[in-house]
Amino acid sequence: MRMLIIDTCYPAFLDAHYGERPGLTERPYEEQWRSVMDTFFGTADSYSYHLGLLGHAAHEVTANCMPLQTAWAVEHRLEPPKRGRRAADKVVLAQARDFEPDVVYVQNLQFLARRTLRQLARRARLVGQIASAPPRAGKLRLFDLVLTSFPHYVEHFRALGVQSELLRVGFDERILERVGEPAERHDAVFVGALNRRRHRSGNTVLERAARRAPIHFWGYGARGWPSDSPIRTRYHGEAWGLDMYRVLHGARIAVNRHIREADGFANNMRLYEATGVGTMLVTDEKANLGDLFEPGREVVSYDGPDELAEVVNHYLAREDERHAIARAGQARTLRDHTYRRRMEELVEILERSA
Repeated sequence: MRMLIIDTCYPAFLDAHYGERPGLTERPYEEQWRSVMDTFFGTADSYSYHLGLLGHAAHEVTANCMPLQTAWAVEHRLEPPKRGRRAADKVVLAQARDFEPDVVYVQNLQFLARRTLRQLARRARLVGQIASAPPRAGKLRLFDLVLTSFPHYVEHFRALGVQSELLRVGFDERILERVGEPAERHDAVFVGALNRRRHRSGNTVLERAARRAPIHFWGYGARGWPSDSPIRTRYHGEAWGLDMYRVLHGARIAVNRHIREADGFANNMRLYEATGVGTMLVTDEKANLGDLFEPGREVVSYDGPDELAEVVNHYLAREDERHAIARAGQARTLRDHTYRRRMEELVEILERSA
């Protein structure tokens, strides 16, 4: 099987990555691509690498990385893309023609235009993956299959006439070779979107808990909080890719919360990123958490800001208990939640649903 994986990255991450590497924009496509992938931001090349181990050919396209896509276009004697998403679509279509995939796997269902998706669907099987607010039903129906880590989305999509299956995210074990020893340690950390509006409910819980527990914050969107908020006073800046993993690895406890769209279900990447690097995870209580980890033994859950503060303070004072949960959580992730395992599941789904 040949799979072309089309993804996007946060613009703030791309700006930071290229800003810290003068001259990278002038380097060949392969060198730029490797530089971006080696950060392990998002899913990076976890899909293509582990599909390759299973005998399949795959490649990730970062569709909104203009220096990278420009390098590809120039090397293939195409007109370099101008600014704008539709210009990016043209390069993606050319990459699909060049790669000749059996499957086009779209990780950001909002990014490409419907016209572009129709053209890709004429060339290969069109598969999407989503764990955020979905596009309208008409766009969803352009896909032959939509995968999601939200259990409630599966039935919702099927009710719309869209073939859908559950596929969770995971952890890339290669990160353990790259993360190194932590340069500094913190008691409890949260890394993620800190917007006061976009994630108001979940971040308000974090803010209230942090008034009673030593939680430190990394991410973006912290400016909207009052100057005396612990989200501002204990804010350490952005942390992308490996830098994020180093923050998690250097923490005694990693705090997690889910976005509104997750509803009552545990699903996000932080579940596996924190446990994968061997840090004790404290996550918001969800109906299916027990399907992923054993609460109280492999992770710890909380319901509301008071319980979050109590749990953090409890386990900071009990090192042996904390280490035992951290070790058990990491063992579970490395056994059941790696991207090697996820890609085995993906191949099985694609073969079964063809």
